[in-house]
Amino acid sequence: MLILLPPSEGKADAGTGRRLDLARLSLPELTGARARVLAALVGLCAGPGGATARGGTATGHEAAALEALGLTPGLAGELRRNARLERAATVEAGRLYTGVLYEALDLATLPPSAQRTARRSVLISSGLWGAVRLTDRIPPYRCPIGARLPGVGALSAYWRRELSPVLEAAAGGGPVLDLRSGAYAATWTPRGELAGRTVTVRVLHERDTPSGPVRSVVSHFNKATKGRLVRDLLTAGARPRTADGLVAALRDLKYTVSEQPVSAGRPRAVDVVVTRL
Repeated sequence: MLILLPPSEGKADAGTGRRLDLARLSLPELTGARARVLAALVGLCAGPGGATARGGTATGHEAAALEALGLTPGLAGELRRNARLERAATVEAGRLYTGVLYEALDLATLPPSAQRTARRSVLISSGLWGAVRLTDRIPPYRCPIGARLPGVGALSAYWRRELSPVLEAAAGGGPVLDLRSGAYAATWTPRGELAGRTVTVRVLHERDTPSGPVRSVVSHFNKATKGRLVRDLLTAGARPRTADGLVAALRDLKYTVSEQPVSAGRPRAVDVVVTRL
C-alpha cells in the first residue's frame, strides 16, 4: 500500500544533521527536477548579489519574492532561510513536519513494526521536493505548491509533468490511499487501472439537529482525522492488497465509511464520517 500525505506549513525550526544532498533522497528519478526547483528558489530568495542571504534591508526584490511564493510580508525571514537551503542542516522529513495531521499521526510513538511500514509506505508531497519519504533528510524550507519560480513557472504544473511516472512506479500493484489536499492532489491524478486501486478520503462531521443528523465537510480538523486514520492502519498492521481491502480495513477499524459515485477511470472517493473533531 502506498500512502500519500500532504506536507504541513508547520515545520521544525532547524535541522540537526548533515547538509542537504539531493543524491541521497529517495525517488532518485526526481533528482534533476528537484535540483531545478531548488536552484530557482534559492536564486529568487537570495536576490541580486545575495542581499537577502546577508540579511540586508528589505527591498523591492524581497517584496517580489514574497509575492512569487504567496507569502505575507511578515514571513520575510523565510526568504533568508530559503536562500541558505543548499548549505543548511537537515532533518528527517518524518520529524520536519509538525502540523495537525503529523501531530495526530505521532510517528515517534508508533510501534517499531508500524514505523518500518511507514518508512516503506508513506510519501509526503512537497512544492520543493515533489515527494519525499519519511527518512529523507531535508532542511526546513518554505515553498508552497502555489508558488511561481523564475525559469520553472507554476509549481503545480511543473510537478504534474514530473511526478506521474515516478508515483506510478512507487504505487506498484497495490492500493493507494491518497490523503493529499486539493492543491497537492492536482500534481498527480492516477488514471486507468491505477485509479481503480486509489482511494481518496473526505472527512465529514455528523452532528444531531432538531431535524435530524446533518453532515458537513470539515477543513482544519479533517487533518487530525486523516492523521489518526493512518496511525490506526499502521498500528493494526493492515496490509490490504486491493482498494476493496483498504476500505474494508478502515471499516474493521470502526470508521464509518461511505463511497461516493465517481466517473469511470477516476480514483474511488470515500467519506469518513466522524461525530467528534
